[in-house]
Amino acid sequence: MRQRKLPKVITRREAVRLSFFGAASCALYERLLAAPQSRNKAARAKSVIQIWMWGGPSHLETFDPKPAAGSDYTGPLTKPIPTNVDGIQIGELLPMLAQQADKYSIIRSMSHATNAHETASYIVQTGRQADRLVYPCTGAVVSLLKGFGADYGGLVPPYIVLTEPQGRFSEEGFLGQRYKPFATGGDPNQKRFAVEGIMAEGVSDERQRSRRDLLHALDSLGKAIPGNPQFKQLDLCEDKAYNLMFGNARKLFDLSDEKDEVRERYGRNTFGQSCLMARRLVEHGVPYVTINYKGWDTHKNHFQIVRRRLPEMDRGMATLLQDLAERGLLDSTIVWWSGEFGRTPRVQWEAPWNGGRGHWGNCFSAVVAGGGFKGGRVVGASDARGEAVKDRPAHPRD
Repeated sequence: MRQRKLPKVITRREAVRLSFFGAASCALYERLLAAPQSRNKAARAKSVIQIWMWGGPSHLETFDPKPAAGSDYTGPLTKPIPTNVDGIQIGELLPMLAQQADKYSIIRSMSHATNAHETASYIVQTGRQADRLVYPCTGAVVSLLKGFGADYGGLVPPYIVLTEPQGRFSEEGFLGQRYKPFATGGDPNQKRFAVEGIMAEGVSDERQRSRRDLLHALDSLGKAIPGNPQFKQLDLCEDKAYNLMFGNARKLFDLSDEKDEVRERYGRNTFGQSCLMARRLVEHGVPYVTINYKGWDTHKNHFQIVRRRLPEMDRGMATLLQDLAERGLLDSTIVWWSGEFGRTPRVQWEAPWNGGRGHWGNCFSAVVAGGGFKGGRVVGASDARGEAVKDRPAHPRD
């Protein structure tokens, strides 16, 4: 396969071509890049928190309810609730997000007509159709432009995924391994959460420090060639690794110093504590954080699953928006909520689905907040049953 040579300098035009979703893409990069040659005002956004709903969330139970469509479409959830913005309603299982609607805008006209998970994810996260050349996802591009390519000096890598990687369809692409996201692994809701792959299981801090001392004692080659730039680079990498193990970077991932009431406010579950962790990361200048929120591929028993999981999402996401706003961080942080597609508006009651919803790329929703984007708005519209785009279609390639 032929590889395209990456230009040394990525221009504003090229960056926009690497965009992520619909009409919001241009606005995102206008805010993130703030290229010196531009006459635009200085960018507000310094960081992005991406809430990736892996599996594809239903738009009908979240941000585009259709109560008049009939029970074959609504199922038992027939009562959307008003928000704190006149004229905007969302799903009845999202009461906390309803009270934060003035902080976010809903795009109800997303569409790419692709129903395969990996292909749809690639399209949404890169704005490109799958081809021989693999393009980088949004996080990798931001990692280049606002991280490694902008003298980023943060405690941790500029592109973090909480907690599991999203897969080959949405990572570094042709940019190379340096721009691959750093996935923490583990569960931040656990009492002794630690970044996986950094500390060997069962090895104490004291023993790990002793190992480093022994390594330095045996480093005869490094001592024989003092000042060698290659060895300096190795030392720098080692220092960064040990900072993750023992230094301030490790403390950044430690939620035990958060007050119990703050942790309860976010929700004592993996998603809620991931939202809290994301807030801490952007608070310390990390440019791009993805919360990879799995479990939304609800082919079977859809309504049982969303009744259990949407309240968890509601609390975590609503608290994140409110907390960012209270700390003065929302104006400099873009929060992007989306999956790779929506779910079939018509419920599949027959066996073996038993009230499930399939994949639906024809029409779905996304949410954008912060970073200079205005809240309290709805962009585009679906038809009466949520099956097709009715107004202002938004395709990732745009």
